Amino acid sequence: MSKKLNLAAAVAAAAAVFVSAPYASAAAGREHAKPIVTDVKTVAPFDWSAGEVPENITVNPDSTLTVSMLGSYAGKRPELVRVSANGQHKTVLVTGVLGDGFTGNTRGSDRTIYYNVWSKDASRAGVWKLPPGGHPSRLAALPADGLPNGLAIDPSGHILYVSDSYKGTIWAVPVAGGQARAWLTDQALAPVPTASIPIGVNGLRYHNGAVWVTNFNKSTLLRVPVTAAGKPGRIHQVTGGEVGIDDFNFLSARSDIVFTARNTTNKVDVVYPNGTKVTVLTAADGLASPTATAVRGHELYITDASLAAPHHAQLQGGRINLAGLQGS
Repeated sequence: MSKKLNLAAAVAAAAAVFVSAPYASAAAGREHAKPIVTDVKTVAPFDWSAGEVPENITVNPDSTLTVSMLGSYAGKRPELVRVSANGQHKTVLVTGVLGDGFTGNTRGSDRTIYYNVWSKDASRAGVWKLPPGGHPSRLAALPADGLPNGLAIDPSGHILYVSDSYKGTIWAVPVAGGQARAWLTDQALAPVPTASIPIGVNGLRYHNGAVWVTNFNKSTLLRVPVTAAGKPGRIHQVTGGEVGIDDFNFLSARSDIVFTARNTTNKVDVVYPNGTKVTVLTAADGLASPTATAVRGHELYITDASLAAPHHAQLQGGRINLAGLQGS
C-alpha cells in the first residue's frame, strides 16, 4: 500500500480521481456475462479515528481473520487484531508504538503470527513474531529507512519473505531468527523515483513454488520462481496496467487465479494466468482504498483502509461465483 504516513492526503486525493465500470474486462474491453463476486457486505466496521486503518489480512485455520492496523494514519498506535469470519467480535493481539505502522502479517503451522513493523526507530523496524500464548519479540531487523510491506512464509516453514517498497528488495528472514538477507533486488521491484508516492514492490505471496509480488508504481504483478537451491529465478511479469495495485491473494492453493486490491483506483480485479484481467468490484460496491484480499473457500475478504474522508474503514466480504470465473 501507499503507506508513507505524511502522504496520506495525497493518496486519498488520488483515490478520488479514478472511476471504473463494474465487471469491465481490462484486457478485452468487454463485460462478462455473470458477476464473479456477489453478495458484498460489510463484515466488520473499523474506527479510523482510533487508528483502525486495515492494511493486511490472513485467514486462519479456525476461519478467524488476522488484520494488521496501520494506526499512525490517524495518529494512533498500530494494532494486530483477530476478527471472527462473521465480524461478531474483535480481539486485540498486539498494540504497537505510536509512530510505527503494522503492515504485512502471516502465520506459521505452529500458530505463530509473524508481522512487519514499519518504524524509523532502528530498534523496532523489522519482522516480529507472536507465538501462541506468548509475547511479541523481534525476529529480525530491517533497515529503518525502508518500508517492510508484504510478508509470506514458505511451505517448509523455514523462511519468511518480506517486500521492501522503498528499497526495491525482497528480504529473506530465517524463521529461527537471525540476520535478514537481500534475496532479490531488481529494477522490476524498484519504485519510480519521480512518482508522487515512490512505492515499489508491495504485496507478496508465496504460491506454487514462486514468490509473487506487485509493484505499486509500475502497476505490475510479478512471479519469481524459487530454485531448488532457494535462489530467485527469472522474474516473469504476469500482467501490467494494474494502476494502484496493492496486495492480492489466490482463488485457492492450487489455482493461479489472483484477486488484486487496487488501492488508489478503488477496484478489485481478477487476474488470470494468461494475464487477462477483469474488474469485479468497484467503489459502487463500497470499496474505499482497498489494501488486501483474502480467500476462504468461496468467500472473498477485502480490507478497506478508507484513506479519503469520511473514512469508513472496514472489512468487506463477498461470495465468489465460480461460474462467473469460468465464463469470463
